Amino acid sequence: MQFIETLKLKSKLFFLFILIAIGLFVIGIMGIINMNAMKKNIDSLYFGSLVPVIELNEILQTYHGKLTTTLYRAKSLDLSKDNIELNIEDSLKNINKLWKSYESHFKRDEELEYLDYASMEMKSTNKYFYEILKASQNGKNFQELSMDVLESKVSHIHNILKKLIDYEIDVAKFERKMFLTKYNMIFENLGIILTFIILAIMFISHYVFKSIQNDQTQLEVATKKLKQANKKLESASYTDMLTTLYNRRYFNIVYNRELKRAKRDKKFITFMMLDIDFFKQYNDTYGHIEGDNALKTVAKTLKDTLKRPSDFVFRLGGEEFGVLLSGTDESDSAKLAQEICDAVRDSKIPHEKSSVHEFLTISVGVVCCVADDALDDNLLISNADNMLYKAKDEGRDRYVANV
Repeated sequence: MQFIETLKLKSKLFFLFILIAIGLFVIGIMGIINMNAMKKNIDSLYFGSLVPVIELNEILQTYHGKLTTTLYRAKSLDLSKDNIELNIEDSLKNINKLWKSYESHFKRDEELEYLDYASMEMKSTNKYFYEILKASQNGKNFQELSMDVLESKVSHIHNILKKLIDYEIDVAKFERKMFLTKYNMIFENLGIILTFIILAIMFISHYVFKSIQNDQTQLEVATKKLKQANKKLESASYTDMLTTLYNRRYFNIVYNRELKRAKRDKKFITFMMLDIDFFKQYNDTYGHIEGDNALKTVAKTLKDTLKRPSDFVFRLGGEEFGVLLSGTDESDSAKLAQEICDAVRDSKIPHEKSSVHEFLTISVGVVCCVADDALDDNLLISNADNMLYKAKDEGRDRYVANV
């Protein structure tokens, strides 16, 4: 279950990492699209900067076209006097309007001097046409008009305006070139910065992912160690520290559990009460350190004799031990009790103060029966205790069974 939860956490972190990467990639694409859109908008300004050129060209076309054509036709009497005057007046109004619009555009300081010169020359040229208009209104004949003077005036203003047109075109081209240079530089810098940001965020996300993953691993290790520590602590709470046998606390748990199981299955259950013979005299003779060693030897002997998973051996207190067997009938229980007595005696622990034997011995009280619902929970313990005392009364180094 923990492994599945860990996988879920890692999957969520990986999904978050991918989501951030996709988000940054989308932001980058949107940035590129917006930059291109901005380029198109700015590029349109380049064509907007050609508006002054358009205005100047219209002024030239008016001089060359409508004004000059009107006067040529007036000289050849192809137009009426009213049409001639109207065309001249309209043309001059249009020229003044276009020039005023042109002058309203932004001009650099270095342009102003030539602009003033061009304005002055245009006024001079326009004055020439106004004089022609006034002469016509005063009844003067257009056939007396000098075409050489007309061509000279128009050619002169043409040269002046052509220089302005060429200048405006050159400025527009230069500004567009400068813009494209700056645009490319900004685009490259933005790409570098955006790439750096994406890589940095991905690196940070990867670092956070690995950090969380490491924390998760450390947490798993810590949890595992904690479980092991708890298991050891639990084992310590159920184990006698001297003999490493189960203690009295665990005996109470196992006894109730195994008794209920035996009652449910209607099977044999055996309880043995064991006590080392004359152990007080042993301690008085050899000391408590040797007494502890003797207890360890007896405990090992019991564990070596009772090896089945269903065999439980306990140190109930002092030199008193308990054995709980499940599924063992009367004959086998008696046989095991005798083997225990023989094995303890055969361990050959010297006991010179014993009145039973030269080596340490043990007495065993055995109770074995088929468990049923009528069996009292404390009956096995009390009967085993009675059988133990009976074994002692009969001379020790033996077992007495109540079967």
